[in-house]
Amino acid sequence: MKKYGLWAGVALIALGACTPTKNVRGNLLQDYQVSAVQAGVDTQSDVLRKLGSPTTKAPFDEKVWYYLGQETEKRGILDPEVKNERIVVVSFDEKGTVANIQNVDPKRNDVPYVREKTPTSGQELTFMQQLLGNMGRFNKAEGDSAGGGD
Repeated sequence: MKKYGLWAGVALIALGACTPTKNVRGNLLQDYQVSAVQAGVDTQSDVLRKLGSPTTKAPFDEKVWYYLGQETEKRGILDPEVKNERIVVVSFDEKGTVANIQNVDPKRNDVPYVREKTPTSGQELTFMQQLLGNMGRFNKAEGDSAGGGD
């Protein structure tokens, strides 16, 4: 009977180790937040109050704000998998009123990871060459003494 208790404990620990780790990065807006912003009515301060600070602003146009959010899930040693992603762009007119609010479809391409190392220039040394390479380099020159001289 004790044997089954031990196996049950091991099984619970093994299942617990496979629990996914979820992370949310950026500002992952919900539908009710986006629908609360009205074009032609809300100002920049209204958008800040309703959506929070933008993740980033357009580099050459301060009147375009981007809200980027992403939810990922990682299981064990596997690479994280994107579970939910949303990009919302809010544009303002010259008066600072919302001109347009739109969802951008984040078409994600599955780019494979390459786990190879980039070769560097220089000598390729074996383990033994590295180990024995410094032998004799650190011997005292003749005439040197550790005592500091005569």
